[in-house]
Amino acid sequence: MSPRRAAAQRDGQSLHDLLVETARKMIATHGTTGMTVREIARMAGVADGVLYNHFSDKEELVARALLEHVRTTEAELGELPVAGEGTLEGNLRRHLEFGLALHKVLVPAFTGLVGQPKVLQRFAEINERSGYWRERLVAYLEQERALGRLRPESEVDATAVLLVGYCHASVMAAVFPHTGPLDPPTVDAVVHAALHGIAPADTGSSPAEPGVVAQA
Repeated sequence: MSPRRAAAQRDGQSLHDLLVETARKMIATHGTTGMTVREIARMAGVADGVLYNHFSDKEELVARALLEHVRTTEAELGELPVAGEGTLEGNLRRHLEFGLALHKVLVPAFTGLVGQPKVLQRFAEINERSGYWRERLVAYLEQERALGRLRPESEVDATAVLLVGYCHASVMAAVFPHTGPLDPPTVDAVVHAALHGIAPADTGSSPAEPGVVAQA
């Protein structure tokens, strides 16, 4: 006799996937703080001990649910610009708007795990970091550089760090007001700084110093 399906289980869905989906939905609606095995099992409609038939421990389940939360959130935010199409300003603006929306969803989930280092360690172990926004941003900038729309010496990796850092700082300042500026710069101001830098064009400084500079 086949085992009885959980009430929330879809046709063809494994209990492993049901538990990950349930925990992901809980993270999306309530965050990660205070998640318990009993609560996950109750929401999934299974006995508490079922979790340990599919995961080594609670930390692995929460880490996998968190990874799925990242992937689902990125998918829901829509497409990113294609290199060579549109304008550099418009494309970078879209990337930053994407990053800000992504961080507004994900930062609260991760901050709720500050006191649970085992979950963060498990997340790091299973996280391949392929296809994430930062990697897609770097790839986009590299493609624009190869197309000649950015200067050959443009430091695209450093620029990506600055743009991701802006998203971190803006969202963290909203979550923890004492950690950042009360009035962060606008997306347009950050895009302008990334594309044009802060030094005068006739200073005689090395052209490799700016992060990302558009071709004249």
